[in-house]
Amino acid sequence: MTKDTATIGWSALLEARWFPALAVLVGGVLLHSMNVLMLATVLPSVVDDIGGAALLSWTSTAYLASSIVAATCTGYLTSKIGARNAFCIGAMAFGTGALVCALAPSMALIVAGRFVQGFGGGLLAAIAYVLVRNTFPADLWPRTFALLSGAWSLSVVVGPLVGGVFAQYDTWRGAFLCVAGLAAVLAIGAFRALPAGFAGTGAARAPGLRVTLVCAAIAVMSSSAIAPHVLAKAGLVTAAVALLVLTLAIDRRAPTRLLPSDAFSLHSITGMGLWLVLTVSIAYSPLQIFMPIFLQSLHGLDPLSSGYMVAGGSFGWTVISLMVAGLSPAATDRLLVAGPVMMAAGLVGLAVLLPLEPVIVVFPAIFMLGAGIGSCWAFIAQRAMAGARKGEEDVAASSVATVQQTGFALGAAVAGLVANASGLSAGLDRAGVAAAALWVPACFVLAALLAAALGARLARRQVP
Repeated sequence: MTKDTATIGWSALLEARWFPALAVLVGGVLLHSMNVLMLATVLPSVVDDIGGAALLSWTSTAYLASSIVAATCTGYLTSKIGARNAFCIGAMAFGTGALVCALAPSMALIVAGRFVQGFGGGLLAAIAYVLVRNTFPADLWPRTFALLSGAWSLSVVVGPLVGGVFAQYDTWRGAFLCVAGLAAVLAIGAFRALPAGFAGTGAARAPGLRVTLVCAAIAVMSSSAIAPHVLAKAGLVTAAVALLVLTLAIDRRAPTRLLPSDAFSLHSITGMGLWLVLTVSIAYSPLQIFMPIFLQSLHGLDPLSSGYMVAGGSFGWTVISLMVAGLSPAATDRLLVAGPVMMAAGLVGLAVLLPLEPVIVVFPAIFMLGAGIGSCWAFIAQRAMAGARKGEEDVAASSVATVQQTGFALGAAVAGLVANASGLSAGLDRAGVAAAALWVPACFVLAALLAAALGARLARRQVP
């Protein structure tokens, strides 16, 4: 950072010439990040109205799979049509998907709308960072990136508020209509406020086959949740794993990789780091999908209250990550193990405490799950990037987000499989919900413990 950069205050960023573009970019990231908690808050109302409990996890897996497609195609789109136009397309796609959800007569169409939304949201989040470099002078980049990161924390408040207010008055469709309207305003604002003619330096070709295989794996894993027989479920899970292995094999031979050449190797720092990214993401994923349903069905919480209870996980992630940011290397080594162990404890707590009264006893477990991933996440990402082989630094950095999204999607698919097998597929009757509330968090303890073992192995390796 130069001396001039260090002395520039926030007032420079908030000048009239920068404010419209800044508002658009922060709005795009916020629109994308708030959707998870908003959806989780309204899903119980959606199921009460149109049914489709068996497809609950698909609403998240469809969104995440499509976001992965968008993230991997960002460089290609910006090089072909420019960053501003790609951002506008992302906003319109997000709004179109929200409109499909608002008008959907069945859960299947909700899933379709979420897939369209996911593509738009993935573009908004990824291209916002490209546009920072194209729109603002370098001296303003650090503060602009800080505001974009802050939008993720703000989503903890905005997401449950938007979903809860509409669900509480039995108008869950209004939440999606509100989002569609915000997306339309964002698209118009982006076209007027962002600079035209800036194209990225993206890839010459989109990695279509590999992205298709990843999405197919997520879809196959999700399908296992509604397969009628045990053998069919096992076959679909096996097929999903095989597709992911095939994707990795193809990527390692590709001239332009999505992942580093040593991705998921147990003998390299980056490989183990990406394993940790995957496993902690899987362990965290059930919280935002099923917890509002469990809280509303077992304890009678209203949508707004359950949304803010679940937001405790995101709050824990944010608070603890800020607290540990300046720790010494020796302390961060310990957190690579302690973080996943905290997540395992949080998941056990959820399985044990969810049926108990008063409902407030559940909150510490929710907070602990978020605090666990927050205490180790930055250090996992740092190791994965710092251990990259020469010439693969950028690929290693971008692969963290790709693997994270894949972990969330796979976790959502597995959570749907466990929930439906526990009896949730029959509807939101108390017995089925109570069984799912036990087995969904309990089954993910294994993923957290596996992450702890990987963290211990990674902590013993030093970055060269």
